[in-house]
Amino acid sequence: MEAHRLSDFRDCEAALRNKDLRQALYEAGAVITGGTLLMLHGEEHHKRREVEVRVFRRNFFKYYEKEVFPETLAQTIAPYLAASGGDLIELGYRLTVNLTADFAGIDRPEKSAEETGQLIRLVKKMSEGATMVHSTRDWDELTEEVRAALAEFDRDFLQASIARREELLDAVTRGEAEKDALPRDVLTVILKAQDELQLDDEQLPREIGFYMQAGAHSTANSVVHALEEILSWANDNAARWERLEDPAFVQKCVHESLRLHPASPEAWRKTTCPMHVAGAGERELPEGDRVELDLFQANRDPAIFGADADRFDPDREVPTGVMRSGLAFGIGVHTCLGRELDGGVLVRPGMDPEKVQFGIVPLIVNKLLELGARKVPDDPPVPDPKTSRPNWGRYPVQFTKEPA
Repeated sequence: MEAHRLSDFRDCEAALRNKDLRQALYEAGAVITGGTLLMLHGEEHHKRREVEVRVFRRNFFKYYEKEVFPETLAQTIAPYLAASGGDLIELGYRLTVNLTADFAGIDRPEKSAEETGQLIRLVKKMSEGATMVHSTRDWDELTEEVRAALAEFDRDFLQASIARREELLDAVTRGEAEKDALPRDVLTVILKAQDELQLDDEQLPREIGFYMQAGAHSTANSVVHALEEILSWANDNAARWERLEDPAFVQKCVHESLRLHPASPEAWRKTTCPMHVAGAGERELPEGDRVELDLFQANRDPAIFGADADRFDPDREVPTGVMRSGLAFGIGVHTCLGRELDGGVLVRPGMDPEKVQFGIVPLIVNKLLELGARKVPDDPPVPDPKTSRPNWGRYPVQFTKEPA
């Protein structure tokens, strides 16, 4: 098997759209990713995605953003306000783990700090397992830790969540409850389609665990990257700080940061048959060859994003048909289902602000800016040493403004 690396934006875009290339990056983390939507290919992937995408509708994203998330944000940030700051990585996880649990279908009956802390610990370990290919730790040791975390997640969270939904589904079947009483989440739609999907007792925890780690991990990291870029860009420029008072402009800043810092800096695919792949040479690639897509570099391709593509510029013009976030959310059959939930729908001139879907990451970043979030001079951020991915391990911030 040979590996072929692509970094040209158009080549990577074409490879992501190629249905004869299958997912390969997360094979090392099969303890959590094996058999999940992330890894499936062809008809199996289509069938699973067709079921689960029912949760990810734009109208529900808007409802969640306008009605549910503001309360979650206020409750979660309250202790950090009392302390005038804290670790942004921790705050990001506390915000996003509850959001992700709502969509995945994980109940938190206690709603306590301890319960949330346990869930965050498990989600972090599952994320570490999913991105094992980039881990700097011993893979065998990490695999056992992830297996233990998945078992604890299944025992302490998933089983009770399944039981409650099965009771509700039975009540609906018997005519004792209305369909509107059913939770709108991935677990519920999977249970409704179990005759079709046939997920066993090992596969179901991995599927829900995958949603938990993917949503919380990527969203939390995106918040930190965006704030870092914004603070560096605005610096001591008063005119730039004034522009950051506009939530629509903050959304543009977040999308520019997503371009520079995609949740996964690369994507790997394997050929499922002999084929030609643009950017991988003239000869036909045999079945089983690996195609590595350098999304970090593709999103900085000067042919697409200009000569200063490495620089953070929220006013950057992008070609028609290219998203401001580049390939950060993927493209094709493995496009991130939560793209609009995280990044929102880009604000256009004349849109009613009350009806705009800003996205969870822009909303969090906007709140941080309202509170005057700044880095702590004598406690600088540090990278995450457990991975080769360019993520932060700690990012202390202090709030320099009183809440409105």
